[in-house]
Formats: sequence, C-alpha cells, structure tokens
Amino acid sequence: AAELEYESVLCVKPDVNVYRIPPRTSNRGYRASDWKLDHPDWTGRLRVTSKGKTAYIKLEDKVSGELFAQAPIDQYPGIAVETVADSSRYFVIRIQDGTGRSAFIGIGFTDRGDAFDFNVSLQDHFKWVKQETEISKESQEADTRPKLDLGFKEGQTIKLNIGNMTSKKGGAAKPRVSGSGGLSLLPPPPGGKIAAPTIPPPSSTAIANHVTPPPVQKSSNASNADILLDLDAPAAASKAPVSATTDLWGDFSTASSAVPNQAPQQSNWVQF
Repeated sequence: AAELEYESVLCVKPDVNVYRIPPRTSNRGYRASDWKLDHPDWTGRLRVTSKGKTAYIKLEDKVSGELFAQAPIDQYPGIAVETVADSSRYFVIRIQDGTGRSAFIGIGFTDRGDAFDFNVSLQDHFKWVKQETEISKESQEADTRPKLDLGFKEGQTIKLNIGNMTSKKGGAAKPRVSGSGGLSLLPPPPGGKIAAPTIPPPSSTAIANHVTPPPVQKSSNASNADILLDLDAPAAASKAPVSATTDLWGDFSTASSAVPNQAPQQSNWVQF
C-alpha cells in the first residue's frame, strides 16, 4: 500500500535560510537571537510534501533542485518541528539521512507571510490525518457491531390503511363531510320514488254542500234530445234548496228522492 501512495506538494517557498544552532542548554526553548541571523549557513528553496500520513520538509538547491536535507514529520506540533520563543519567522527542524542519523537545524524566512504559509500547510495536513484516523476507527467499530436486520421474514406481511378506501376491490368509498361547517347530502337510493304529498280530507261543510246524484240508465230507444235532457237533470236538481241539518246523511236521501225511480233499461251508451 505504501508503494501505491503518491507524493503531493503542500507548500513551496523560494527563499529560506538555514542556520547551525547551538545545543539547547535548558527547557526554556530555542531563541532565534542566539543564532547568527546575518550570516546564514545555507540558502536555498523549501518544499513541503506529503506521502500518505507523513509530511516532509525538503531543503533543495534553487538552481539544480538537488536535495540538501529533509525532515520527515509524523506529528505537528511535535519534536520534528518546533517554533522559537522570540520570533514567528524562525523554526527548528530535525533532519534525517538514510542511515538513521539526525540533527537539529534552524530555518528562517525573510517574509513573515512565507512563515505563515509554511505553518498553515503543516496544520492542514495533520488535521486531515486526524479526520482520516477517526473515520477509519468508526468504520472498524461499525463492522464489529451486530447488524440490524430490517428485512421481511418469511410469511410476514404489512397492512396499509389509506383513508376513504375500502379493503375489498370495487368497494365504494364513504362520502366525505365537507369542511368549514357545511353538510353534504347523501344521494337517493337506486330505484327510489318520491312520495306524493298527501291530500287532507275534506271538511264537514264541504261534504254537506256537495250532493252526488245517482246514475241514471237510459233505454236504447231514447232519442238524442232525451239523453241531453237527462244529462241536465242533475243540474236542475242541484238548484233545489237544501235544508241545513246536522245529519250529513240526510242530504243524500233528499237528493235520491228528488229523482224519479225509473226501471233499468238497456242502452248502447257507455256509462261514465
């Protein structure tokens, strides 16, 4: 996996000064004022690269690009890169060669902005390394946890309840009640008929004033003039004065006595 990793460039600064620093005599840290700042021991180009989780500070020649020294960094801030106590433009780095030997040297930038870029490039790289470590750790913990099975077991079913829909196919939906206080009327049943309004019974006064004459049968030898006279007979009989009485059936007997009794005769006319 290490062979497949590629090297990326994090920061490049064309001017950097290298100083040979005295050994540290106390735990108070390094001070740039103890160095010979006016007479650097070497001047060249600085390039910060990364390969995997490791960063490298490489000191190279400005013209040929030949490597002068490099410092592998596994942690920042750490022992591989330290800031000085009296300036933000100077750092102490630990360089290593291929044989495992190491030494501490001082580097410094003429421009304060170059020192800021150098510091930020290292911070961003190791911030990314920390995030990658946490993500890989969480993924490993997730693999060890028991997985939750949310699939359906054999024969298991679910039931969906959707409003205003019946479970049987072709079933009619129930009528909805309209909102905002309105009422919805149900439709009439199929084949229903509207009942006719009932007629109130006639009053006793109307029955007393109305007289129904009995039907009269005519013979087949009677003339047309006699038939017309017979049709007018009930009208003449109805003009007779009717005496007021409390007995309702007395009017019917009076009307029947006013008409002379005649023997039933055969007639070709249809009686209505």
